[in-house]
Amino acid sequence: MGSLPKVLVAMSGGVDSSVAAAMLQRAGHEVVGVFMRLGSPGESLETPHLAEQACAAPRGGLKIGHQGCCSLEDASDARAVAARIGAPLYVVNFKKDFGRIMDYFAQQYNAGRTPNPCVRCNDWLKFGRLFDHAQQLGCELVATGHYARSEQRDGMWSLCRGMDSAKDQSAVLFGIQRERLKQVRFPIGHIPKSQTRELAKEWGLPTFDKPDSQEICFVPDQDYAGLLERKQPGSLRPGSIVDLSGSILGEHGGHQRFTIGQRRGAGVATGQPLYVVDKNADTNTITLGPREALAVSSLLAGECNWLVDPPTHPRHAQAQWRVHGSVEPVTVQVLDGQRMRVTFTEPVLAVAPGQAVVIYDGDRVLGGGWIESTQRVDIDSPNDL
Repeated sequence: MGSLPKVLVAMSGGVDSSVAAAMLQRAGHEVVGVFMRLGSPGESLETPHLAEQACAAPRGGLKIGHQGCCSLEDASDARAVAARIGAPLYVVNFKKDFGRIMDYFAQQYNAGRTPNPCVRCNDWLKFGRLFDHAQQLGCELVATGHYARSEQRDGMWSLCRGMDSAKDQSAVLFGIQRERLKQVRFPIGHIPKSQTRELAKEWGLPTFDKPDSQEICFVPDQDYAGLLERKQPGSLRPGSIVDLSGSILGEHGGHQRFTIGQRRGAGVATGQPLYVVDKNADTNTITLGPREALAVSSLLAGECNWLVDPPTHPRHAQAQWRVHGSVEPVTVQVLDGQRMRVTFTEPVLAVAPGQAVVIYDGDRVLGGGWIESTQRVDIDSPNDL
């Protein structure tokens, strides 16, 4: 029997990637750890590296950090785990690449959309640039600590949901190039999160009790508007809050402060519950309406990526448009190689342009795309669909 393939493991310094690396190493793979240096909040591009080449990881004595993903302290945590399992760890500088993701985030918010930078990070860096490093290091496979599964079905490699439904992350991975699925592994995708922590403790990994990272690592305080104002001073401007008829209800401090479906925070009292049902970046207007005005019957998505042959006829499937959101029955029609129309069997609420929509057949990811526009129910002027 030949030796098992050499694997590059993206090690973020968290418990999930730590166990993924240890699991592969214990199974007999030669593991090479890579920590992606993206940049901590407040850290400049000129801040000295923890390491420029392979880290000579110290054994023990390191304080395990409790920050968000990919901070300098997380790099120390990854080094401690690499030392524990006896694997080399490389620190790669993706800070300038990551700047592209932050610029995308700001551009989308300023355009009135609701972006998901974590999906872009996976597409551009973790399952993009890292493959270049894997090739340079002689690794045949790339592995991460995502709760998803890569397995063979119907004679092809497929991306499937993680077994822990509460932690499933397959929705943020739809952008992986189809031809790379055979090179991708998700070692912890078949176990629950509780077991991940149990294994980390059993194997003596110092990250066993480290808190999970925040959803958006470069906005640790969740103050999106503050980040936008710091990146582009003056981008948040006062504007009108209107109702569905266009009557002015009040004033807001920047459309970027609001998301579709938001109920509180508008500062408008009308005696009935009102929700943000539309954002218009061109006019800097926020539209409020009753809950039923959030209902969407279909959407148009672009930049589609298919992990199976794109359907040539309308296909019944399921769609998810939030990472841990509900899954709804839909009919999918491919319009061309990059766009698709998704029609919901029953209207759904609060679907926003800029979000990703992921198409499933049971637990298998068929593909996905980025929402360009939506068709609202019983609205006289639908959103260009």
